[in-house]
Amino acid sequence: MIRSELIQKIADENPHLYQRDVERIVNTIFEEIIEAMARGDRVELRGFGAFSVKQRDARTGRNPRTGEAVDVEEKHVPFFKTGKFLRDRLNGN
Repeated sequence: MIRSELIQKIADENPHLYQRDVERIVNTIFEEIIEAMARGDRVELRGFGAFSVKQRDARTGRNPRTGEAVDVEEKHVPFFKTGKFLRDRLNGN
């Protein structure tokens, strides 16, 4: 599902809301999650999962084409850990 499909589904299930309002709500939620993660905060949605930021240390990698050693800088990457409800739902429990 992509963002526009999510917006459309929510708008269809809530006919009392204008689609532009639903779009603003969805965009605001995503922006708040992004802002919190940019600050280094953890975002937890009970039953769904938790978004956090992990730090990857600098390392020496390899160029797959030439096999040459390449220095890879440290970086921060988004990480998602599923919640128990979502995990159980995916496994048919």
